[in-house]
Amino acid sequence: MPELVEPPRHRAIDDIAGLAVGALVVSLGLFILRSGGLVTGGTAGLSLLLGYVFPVPFGIIFVVVNLPFFALAARGKGWRFVVRSLVSIGLVSLLTSLHASTAGFGQIELHPLYAAVLGNVICGVGLLILFRHNSSLGGFTVVALVVQDRFGIRAGYVLLGLDLLVVLASLTVIDPLLVLISALGAGVMSVIIMLNHRPGRYRAA
Repeated sequence: MPELVEPPRHRAIDDIAGLAVGALVVSLGLFILRSGGLVTGGTAGLSLLLGYVFPVPFGIIFVVVNLPFFALAARGKGWRFVVRSLVSIGLVSLLTSLHASTAGFGQIELHPLYAAVLGNVICGVGLLILFRHNSSLGGFTVVALVVQDRFGIRAGYVLLGLDLLVVLASLTVIDPLLVLISALGAGVMSVIIMLNHRPGRYRAA
């Protein structure tokens, strides 16, 4: 029987770089979705949705929406996870606003279908980077990771169910066709997470 080898631990510099890169990637994906007039799942999607209704910057909404979930995160994942997630949320909020305010970059208009697929693929990759460095973007990802750790249900399945609720709620705000496209995009991101983030596959911390 092959000997089990303890997976390597991330160094501090690895985690710092991972959080920075993951947040940058996610923020770019969210910017693309917003450019297409779309929403996505999770608290990021909920924040985008609220941003269409209220004249409040995305970064502020994103932070406020995520605050109630950190009690669950502290209990289920520990304070190290909470601190890293807070850092990630702060970085995503800052970088998403930066993308929108950069000269010329905020004027991009994308076809909704293209934006849905590309934006969610990028967000999914960014989330995987954050997950592998013991972080998240709070909210639904906290719930999904706690459920995965405790019950063995893949985080992607949990996220898919919660994400669809957010997308359906967007029917009250945006065009039904854009809602359908948003649902397709949210499904793409969930599939990416399901295929690449399974219990026991990646244990470095």
